[in-house]
Amino acid sequence: MTADQSVWNTPLTPLAFLDRSAKVFPERTAIAYGERRHTYAGFAAEVNRVAHALRGSGVSRGDRVAYLLPNVPEMLVAHFAVPLAGAVLVAVNTRLSTDEVRYILDHSGAKLLVVDAALHPTVAPVAGALKTVEEIITVIDPVSPGDGTGSGVTYDDLLARGNDEPLPWSVADETSCISINYTSGTTGRPKGVMYSHRGAYLNSFGEVVHSGHTFDSVYLWTLPMFHCNGWCTPWAVTAIGGTHVCLREVRGDVIWELIAQHGVTHLNGAPTVVTTILRAPEAVELDRPITITTAGAPPSPTTIAHAERMGFRIVHVYGLTETYGPYSVNQFQREWADVEGDERARLQARQGVGMVCADELRVVDAAMNDVPADATTMGEVVMRGNNVMLGYYDDPAATEKAFEGGWFHSGDLGVLHPDGYVELRDRAKDVVVSGGENISTIEVEQAIVSHPAVLEAAVIGVPDEQWGERPKAFVVLAPGQSATGEELVEHVKTKIARYKAPREVELVEALPKTSTGKVQKFELREREWAGQTSRIQG
Repeated sequence: MTADQSVWNTPLTPLAFLDRSAKVFPERTAIAYGERRHTYAGFAAEVNRVAHALRGSGVSRGDRVAYLLPNVPEMLVAHFAVPLAGAVLVAVNTRLSTDEVRYILDHSGAKLLVVDAALHPTVAPVAGALKTVEEIITVIDPVSPGDGTGSGVTYDDLLARGNDEPLPWSVADETSCISINYTSGTTGRPKGVMYSHRGAYLNSFGEVVHSGHTFDSVYLWTLPMFHCNGWCTPWAVTAIGGTHVCLREVRGDVIWELIAQHGVTHLNGAPTVVTTILRAPEAVELDRPITITTAGAPPSPTTIAHAERMGFRIVHVYGLTETYGPYSVNQFQREWADVEGDERARLQARQGVGMVCADELRVVDAAMNDVPADATTMGEVVMRGNNVMLGYYDDPAATEKAFEGGWFHSGDLGVLHPDGYVELRDRAKDVVVSGGENISTIEVEQAIVSHPAVLEAAVIGVPDEQWGERPKAFVVLAPGQSATGEELVEHVKTKIARYKAPREVELVEALPKTSTGKVQKFELREREWAGQTSRIQG
């Protein structure tokens, strides 16, 4: 005879994390931002008050509440307060245009918008034309108060609508939607990726385990919270009772100042953010290790080796918006410690294996058969499991296509190594097909970045009368460094097969990027293929 199911089947939700930490660590510092400090007890109390205030503002169960904020305390509060109110959080990219923000607000059907005063000019032109938003609340941050426009209803006014009556830190259905995160939309309108309470709960444990968080963690918010809900880290660091150090803007000097001031132990970011930290004039060798968890683009072995020489511990993860951020991790093996530095960095640059909370990471051919583990045969990376999205909001056709064959199709091409580790070779739309040969732009980029004068590189396919297309590189040189395109081409030929080397290298001041640090190769392709029909659009 077994117990009633309700005894052992408590619905999973990250709301439980803050409830626990507020009871176990009530006086511990949960949030630090400038001169502001929130204990865990105070953090939970504000979340409870905001949840009541949202309900008092007309927000009902299942309604969408949008936040357009940088990494300030109010954004952390939103990750708990919105679901505590029974609603769904829509964290909007702070670098989008007015039209893009309007599309997301209208498509998600957001009922309420909370916006930073300095970002209010983005929504001001369409404030009266939004289809579903009934009220706009303005957060006035003393660090960057904006010009005061649009602050008719402030965050303080919102708080005044709340009360301190305790709300239950639980949900009836763990598969209900906790948040909607919109993709970058580089090949069309962005899609709304739905996360569940269960998926967010389990992915949070993956972050704790693989980034090595403890209750001594001091986490610096270099990763935007609007990006995959900050890879579920708002919930993960709270679960373990760590300290969130908020950061309004990613700047090398400020990051190094906060590292020294708060004793930062962990931070997350794309490889471009890692490069910003490593190359900052204020950068110094660390006297204690700091863990950097990086994803968003494959980090080069050069970047990994540089970071480790400075005393950082690199945790390389891989995933997409559709997988709550990280899905796989380059699980470090003890025997790698005895491998020579550059070779070890190459091992660590692979995307690895599924996280402890994830299913197996597969590489498959067009018939959904696993490719051989020969480190050569390319296929598409597919995933499934608890930390794969519920689907695209209000887009059943795109959802069905994404899950063809019962697995989520990433659109990333990779190989499987004999040790079971997956390595990305390209996005399907980025691979260069030259004279029938597939050339991985990632492989070429990593060869270029291994040159000491190079800061960043992006490689795309450009038109070629003989071969159809060929690789071309766009390179940003490191400050104070010099190199010619010809020198870089010859350097690449010493690192990889000569036919893969770009014929042309264009030196540029900067690469076009998304707000999360991903290079927008479609912009480069559009310029190079203007007036011609590209093999791949987008």
